[in-house]
Amino acid sequence: MARKKLQRFEQNSQSENVIEFGKKWYTTIKGKWNAEFFKNNNSITLELACGRAELTLAFAKNYPERNFIGVDVKGARLWKGSQTAIEEGLTNAAFLRTSIQYMEEFFVEDEVTEIYIMFPDPQPLDFQEKYRLTSEGFLNLYKKLIIPGGKIHLKTDNAPLHHYTVDMVKRYGGKILFETTAFYDSELKDSHFGIKTVYEEMFTSKGEVVHYVIFTIS
Repeated sequence: MARKKLQRFEQNSQSENVIEFGKKWYTTIKGKWNAEFFKNNNSITLELACGRAELTLAFAKNYPERNFIGVDVKGARLWKGSQTAIEEGLTNAAFLRTSIQYMEEFFVEDEVTEIYIMFPDPQPLDFQEKYRLTSEGFLNLYKKLIIPGGKIHLKTDNAPLHHYTVDMVKRYGGKILFETTAFYDSELKDSHFGIKTVYEEMFTSKGEVVHYVIFTIS
């Protein structure tokens, strides 16, 4: 397994669609995603904690007029998304290896149009609140990056995280655009092209319901 990971890390280092420490774009990409990386003026959508980036790939394939960036700190996970994008010729998909808390180092104000957060760790304990990807600290971060009125999506099987997010957005002064505690019974059920994360597949196979909320914070 260690050897396989090393091979994947090596491929990441050679793949132009992966931005990571030690590569030319890592310290210079901020504010240049459109002009110098994608070489177009299309909107940019982020998938945070993307894992193998299944959703990023599905979106890139179905929306060629938009740009998509999967963000994750795990290089071995990003490898799968990167290699699939290369094999399928998806030039509108990129992969950024970093912790989400450092995203301000890679994007300027209003550089992002939309953000997806799919099945994040709910960080359920009280002392873990600051690590929840919809806590006030992260909402402050997203507000710096996303355009006014830009949509943020949260998909989770964790009811407390869903309700926490809704309450947090309202207290923050944001706006809830869509909310459901039964995603696969809603009008958005086909909007992800049937793509499920590993965790989502695991939980839905056990009969767990999926919660979904779309909101803005500016």
